[in-house]
Formats: sequence, structure tokens, C-alpha cells
Amino acid sequence: MKKQDFSNVEREPILNRLSNKVRESSYINPELYTKYEVKRGLRDISGKGVLAGLTEIGEVHAYHLSENELVPVPGQLIYRGIDIYDITKNFLEEGRFGFEEIAYLLICGDLPTETEFKEFKALITNALKMQEDFVSDTILQIPSKDIMNVLARGVLSLYGFDENPDDISIENVLRQCIELIARIPLIAVYGYQSYVHRYLQKSLVLHSPQPELSIAENILHMLRPNSKYTKLEATILDLSLVLHAEHGGGNNSSFTTHVVTSTGTDTYSAIAAAIGALKGPRHGGANIKVKHMFQDIKANIKDWNDEEEIKNYLIKLLRKEAFDKSGLIYGMGHAVYSISDPRAEILRGYAKELAKQNGYEEIFNLYRTVEKIAPQAIASERKMYKGVCANVDFYSGLVYDMLGIPEELYTPIFAISRIAGWGAHRIEELVNSGKVIRPAYKSVAHRREYVSMQNR
Repeated sequence: MKKQDFSNVEREPILNRLSNKVRESSYINPELYTKYEVKRGLRDISGKGVLAGLTEIGEVHAYHLSENELVPVPGQLIYRGIDIYDITKNFLEEGRFGFEEIAYLLICGDLPTETEFKEFKALITNALKMQEDFVSDTILQIPSKDIMNVLARGVLSLYGFDENPDDISIENVLRQCIELIARIPLIAVYGYQSYVHRYLQKSLVLHSPQPELSIAENILHMLRPNSKYTKLEATILDLSLVLHAEHGGGNNSSFTTHVVTSTGTDTYSAIAAAIGALKGPRHGGANIKVKHMFQDIKANIKDWNDEEEIKNYLIKLLRKEAFDKSGLIYGMGHAVYSISDPRAEILRGYAKELAKQNGYEEIFNLYRTVEKIAPQAIASERKMYKGVCANVDFYSGLVYDMLGIPEELYTPIFAISRIAGWGAHRIEELVNSGKVIRPAYKSVAHRREYVSMQNR
């Protein structure tokens, strides 16, 4: 048989034809989801999630049941039975950084004693030492414009530097999770510095992490060329890490951790999958969208104090007439919370303080006005089954902007914090030795006979 030459094939026309065919063959009539009572997104029409598992790690509470009806209540976020308001209030009043303490709480189940905390911190500090060839070969030699991809690749590459990567005993997985808590910040910041050097043609500046610093402090130390930061800046970044560390087992990336862990695979594969889930703009990438949306608002609204002008522009967003034509007001609304997101409530107060310090007061006031008016605009344009409130993404992007953190690191910082929750969920799945997670999908395809090539 003569060998065929495909070198001169025009790719685009073929892909266009195939894309139309693929799109048509992949379409499922939306009415069928109702007919077969499929809970799309594993949520019912009221927003209540389909129960898929049990957890003791985190709880998101936003309603109570009264006479078989869901009654919205102010949102609560609970870590291992402790309310997030109590957690943050205590370490902030004591002037301490909280993320490492909360990582211990999530993974080990209890607040640490002073001795337990010192031992846990020592394990994190020891894990800061990474092989030079890992940094040079995995991070610096293969830069990427998307740091989340750097994180996923870096985590998978750590498999090759682990002498016991496939052992899923709790002792070994605990070690791996603690090492990832320490190393993911380095991979993220060094990945960004590599991107700046390669794509923006700027000097490559790498600061080694300092063992006496908290993770939040080390991020600022490694990120800034002069390594300088204020106590308030480090405090607010640490607070953001705490608020993003866990959000129950049902959020997409934590559920991904459970799903992949249930197959019996290694820690690096499970965490890389979670990073891939978090990367999506419907999950961890929303704070960048909030920032870009506000850039558009600032450019198109003449009077930032005119609530009527702001409301009219928000309605344009909802009608797909402005910004990215998505019909969304980014940062408003949440799958669970309806009256308030406790993370946004806590972060807002510190965002206001940082805005005063950094000259962002006018911009902060614009955020507050949009937060107030957006629910009214949404109610006027949408049929809502529950209330709408600002979520944590509404303020986190503004906080990162005021801290001088580049938007390429917004979602990676989310991953840096959520690794604590992912590690806890992976261990919980392994301890309880559940079945491989495999929900049902009903086929609605029509049966057909095979047709031979010459008769098609």
C-alpha cells in the first residue's frame, strides 16, 4: 500500500467541518434533564446540593429548613466545627498569622497546642528546601503564561523527586500534604518570576524563602524585588489564605480531590487534578473577572457616586450589552450563600483599612456601591430562587491589587491556601476507604445499526 502524504493538508477547514459535526452530535435536549430528573451541577432548582458524601472538615451553612421550605440565613463557614468568625477574630486580636495554624486544624482535626504547632511549623520549614534541579529544570526552563499550569506541572513533577510517591498510607500522604503546603507557594512565585523573565523581558529575581517567616510573609518576601512589606499587608494576605483554605467537600476542586483519591491514585495526581478544577473561571478564576469588570465600570461610568448611573450599567451587564457580554455581574451570587458570604464580610473590613493606607478609598467606595445595587439590578432582570450577595471573589481581587500582587497570581494564591483543605479531604477519603466515586449517567442516544464504510 502506497504511503499517503498528509503534510499539505489544510487543518482549519477540516476542523471547522468536524467542529460542527461534533457540536451537533454532542447536543442534548435540555427538556430531557427535566424529564429524567437530572440534577445538573448536582444541585436542584432551589440551589440545594445533592448529597454525595459526608465530611467533618468544613461546613457551609446558608439556610435552614422550615415546613419543608428552605429559609435563607446569614452565611456561615465552619472549619472542623469552629465558626470562621471566631477563628479569625482570635488570631487577629492576638497579632498572630493564622494560616499554618488553620492548616493544622483542617488536616489534623484540632487546634494545635504550642508544642504541636511548633512541630508542625518545623515540618513545613524543613520542606522549604527543594532540589536545585527541580527549580531550574521544572520551573525556570519551562515557563508558562498561566501560573496555574505551572502549579499543576510542578506538583506532578514532584512525584519524580519523591522516594515513595505511590504509598497511600496515611503517614506518607500526611508527609506529602505538608510538603505541598510548603512548596506550592515557591512554585507559584518562582513560576511567575520565570514568566516575567521570559515573556516580559525583565530581570530574573529569586529570593529564597526564610524559615522564620510565615507563608504569607514568604510570599511577599519572594515576590517583591526589595522583599519589603508592612505588617498590615502580610496580615491581610494571611487572612485571605485562611478564608480560602476550605469550603466544604462539595466545592468543585475539593470534590475533585475526593473523586480522584477514591481511585487509589497518588497524592500528586489528586492535587494536580484539583488545581485543574480550581483554574476554571467558574471556580477559582472569578476574582480576575471581577477586577476586569471593575476596570470596565470605571471606564464607562462618569460619576462613581451616581447610584442610578451605576444601576443602569449593571443592567447592561445583565442584558449582555456591556463588558464581556456574559450576562454576569462577577463577584455577585454564590451556589450556596444568599444573604451573606462570611468570607466577603470579613475581608471587606480589612480591604477598607488597606484602601485607606494605600489611597484606594474612592475605588473601595465604588465596590461598596456596586455591592449594594447589584442585588436590586439582578432582581429586576432575573427570576431568582434565592437571594444574591457578594462572594469572596468580589473583594479578594481588590485586596490583591492593593497588595501589588499581579493578576497572574490571583488564582494560584487561591490554590496555595486551598491545598490545606484538599489535603484534609484526601486524607478523609483514604481513612474512610470509600468506594470509587462513580455517579450514574443515563444514555439518551437512539439505537442504530452499524453501516459499512462503502454504504455510508
